[in-house]
Amino acid sequence: MPKGGRKGGHKGRARQYTSPEEIDAQLQAEKQKAREEEEQKEGGDGAAGDPKKEKKSLDSDESEDEEDDYQQKRKGVEGLIDIENPNRVAQTTKKVTQLDLDGPKELSRREREEIEKQKAKERYMKMHLAGKTEQAKADLARLAIIRKQREEAARKKEEERKGKGWAAHAGTGPNSGPGPATKH
Repeated sequence: MPKGGRKGGHKGRARQYTSPEEIDAQLQAEKQKAREEEEQKEGGDGAAGDPKKEKKSLDSDESEDEEDDYQQKRKGVEGLIDIENPNRVAQTTKKVTQLDLDGPKELSRREREEIEKQKAKERYMKMHLAGKTEQAKADLARLAIIRKQREEAARKKEEERKGKGWAAHAGTGPNSGPGPATKH
């Protein structure tokens, strides 16, 4: 049994969790309250009375929230000091209208190497089939030797068959029948 005696906490109350929608609503309310306070400090009542300006400020706030989500939060002093790293390449997004689809596509190094490797393999296979490579020459020589060995083996077999046929007709030969039985 757990230390507390029950599965929950040691208090008798059930736990209540706040939903993400409620948290977002609270954050929006806090931001809006802070914005209204800033407007009152800056311009007074003029901006607070115009509903169009309030709507614009809400829209700009939402876009700022989206931008904050995409950017990394800076830690420590990074937020206070703006440092530009010359080695860092800024990610620039291109619009569809800016893309140049008609121009020649530049291949990456890996793609170029892969294409070169395929072409070299095709050239080698053509030369191999023509018998111009060292490996093809060695293979052909090996095949010629094997053919000669097989021809010799076939010729010897034919001679044995002819020899057996002649020995059976003559009745003499090493396998023509039982020989004299001798005991030593």
